[in-house]
Amino acid sequence: MPELRKDPIVQRWVVMAPDRAKRPSDVKDDPKLVEGEFDPFAEGNEAATPPEIMAYRNYGSQPNGPGWRVRVVPNKFPALQIEGNLEKRGDGIYDMMNGIGAHEVIIECPHGETNMSRLSVDNIREVLWVYHDRLVDLKRDRRLVHALIFKNKGALAGASLQHSHSQLMATSVVPITIYEEINGALEFFNYRGRSIFDDMIQQELAHGKRVVLDTPNFVVFCPFASRFPFETWILPKQQSSHFENITRQAIEELGTVLKTVLRKLELALDDPPYNYVIHTAPFNQPELPHFLWHMELFPRITRVAGFEWGSGFYINPVLPEEAAAFLREVDLD
Repeated sequence: MPELRKDPIVQRWVVMAPDRAKRPSDVKDDPKLVEGEFDPFAEGNEAATPPEIMAYRNYGSQPNGPGWRVRVVPNKFPALQIEGNLEKRGDGIYDMMNGIGAHEVIIECPHGETNMSRLSVDNIREVLWVYHDRLVDLKRDRRLVHALIFKNKGALAGASLQHSHSQLMATSVVPITIYEEINGALEFFNYRGRSIFDDMIQQELAHGKRVVLDTPNFVVFCPFASRFPFETWILPKQQSSHFENITRQAIEELGTVLKTVLRKLELALDDPPYNYVIHTAPFNQPELPHFLWHMELFPRITRVAGFEWGSGFYINPVLPEEAAAFLREVDLD
């Protein structure tokens, strides 16, 4: 059974998951993708994964067989376990609980594509709909309070398989990064009476120098205090704190926006490894007027080293204004 342990100084929860050591590329200094002719995520190899949780399928196809377009399965090496009770407990100053949660893999296409940017817009839209559907379903589990959707592309970004996929981890506590974002936004809201995200969108659009893409419902920009070279955020223009409340119209547009951004990063940076995450509000909170769900994308072209780990500072050698200008000029034709 995995275990959650809380750091008593900074209130950060850590997942203790010794079974993850069985996962390829874990507990190694030089991670590499598992390569070879066999692709466990490819159509026809469904028996190589745990039974599917859900799938978007062609009419007449059967579960755990061919005929799917996007497929969700439990992670074969889960960091959290879905079965069991939390059993919160303490040991002196230390707090802990069972590592209860969901750890799922979203297989984004049936064919052996490695880059999400090369999937069709319709395919990417279905992936986004799967994200929505899984959040709606997991929200019903009262043990779970938050879910993080993330993608690791490339070995240096944490992926162990080449086939295009993303993941979801639902937890019984709110991750400290989400907690800090929500509280920081609430402090601004209480002081100014408006959303920091609204102000951010208005200022970025007014100045334009960090904007990569501006569409009717989304703005894409390199944030003012970018931690990494070419760090890029996608923010919706309409207030919504929970990704699971996204509309069909927004999904349609977001599919095009995400493909465009990923393609620009791929061409500009010679197909870099990258991560993206979706930050969304906790399940157990109502609509938060001070918080906005959003996507953060991080190309992995520099490494975090001792100063960053020890201080919490990041060293970014590329100004976000220069990164945005470079991405704006990338020709997708």
